[in-house]
Amino acid sequence: MTEFADAPIDQASAASLLSNGLRLGLVDTSDSAQFETWLRADSRGFHGPEASAETIAHHVSGLADRRTTGVWDDSTLDPAMPVATVSSWTVDMTVPGRRTIEAWAISSVTVSPTHRRKGIARALLEGELRTAHRRGTPMATLTVSESTIYGRFGFAPAAFATDLEIDATRVTWTGPIPDGRVNFVTRAQFRTEVAAMHDRVRLDSPGQIPAWDLRWDQFAGLVDDDTTKGADLRAVRYDDVDGQPRGLALYRVTENHGDFAGHTLTLLHLSHETDDAYHALWRFVLEMDLVRTIKARHRSVDEPVVWNVSDRRAVSQTTWDHLWLRILDVPAALEARSYAREARCVLRVQDELGFAAGTYLLEVDATGFAQVTSGFDADDSSAVSLPAVSLPVTSLSALYLGGVSASTLAAAGLLAGTAESISILDSVFHSTRAPWLSIWF
Repeated sequence: MTEFADAPIDQASAASLLSNGLRLGLVDTSDSAQFETWLRADSRGFHGPEASAETIAHHVSGLADRRTTGVWDDSTLDPAMPVATVSSWTVDMTVPGRRTIEAWAISSVTVSPTHRRKGIARALLEGELRTAHRRGTPMATLTVSESTIYGRFGFAPAAFATDLEIDATRVTWTGPIPDGRVNFVTRAQFRTEVAAMHDRVRLDSPGQIPAWDLRWDQFAGLVDDDTTKGADLRAVRYDDVDGQPRGLALYRVTENHGDFAGHTLTLLHLSHETDDAYHALWRFVLEMDLVRTIKARHRSVDEPVVWNVSDRRAVSQTTWDHLWLRILDVPAALEARSYAREARCVLRVQDELGFAAGTYLLEVDATGFAQVTSGFDADDSSAVSLPAVSLPVTSLSALYLGGVSASTLAAAGLLAGTAESISILDSVFHSTRAPWLSIWF
């Protein structure tokens, strides 16, 4: 087990749950029987189907390196089955400036419907945050099924995603025509190549994290009890004029039985190293014969393709919150990324859980790198002229990747300061690339 996986159970959370007759503990993921029981509880918590032994075996081997936590009620009919789950691990998340920060990734947060309203989710999440903070991890992160839960723990949406729906009968490709070519590849080839490509390009977008082998297996439809889920997938690769692979796409076409020229193409993944690859793969998708509707899931909110079609009104976009962040160590987090301009500003941060509360001086030099002084006395006479803002940790976490502006948060009443100080934060935290995470976790 890796160091983070061995981090001990948070005693405050354990005591809180014990007062309700519940037991908090770590799962020994090397014990396949114990881990299988936890995995089945996790699936049940998300209303998933009963998985086959083969699928469970893939998950046992693919997720064994994570810190896996459960809550048990020994009075249930099946005391070995957890009534709540959570897993966590550390990731290097991309931040502005093509740099990374270590983040505590939290996943598999479930509570059995038989054990609602017992404080279990609060104990699990606060325990994860205290564990991450104790080991010096400056940031916690998660992707969410329910967006109403996590704000109370200091999380905020920091990278959004968009779903596109395009009426293919109304658009023609107006973008560049690359000189390379698009080739079909097998799903196995896609699976092999997509992981390497993701690692090559993930520094381009703030919010990206490394994926894991099992996630790519699932993407390619190679691990699933529903064999049809993978059988209808098609994969293509763009090779440039020198024959070098520069982009990959994965899609499926769903037949319209009433109109054979009215199929729906769903683009499930598109990654690219060059603009040529992006243009070639999108053109390939948009010009597919017998397709009336194109759906592209989980794309960037700043997707260039909307500028490459003849009729923008044929493209509808649905934007949703995807990656949520929670700053635990303000100086470490703010010094990890780069900034758009030189500046000095005082940040007064409120945090009900105490991790990030304090007054900080943010000083960004001419190269875009920051130094943060904690415990800064903003009332000192020498600092009277400095711009200052007051904000909760949720707002600072939302600002962090540059996907939300300070002026927007101020207009929403989630940040207070003078017009000058808010304008400074707007420009300083700006990211030239919209934050985007291309996977779930």
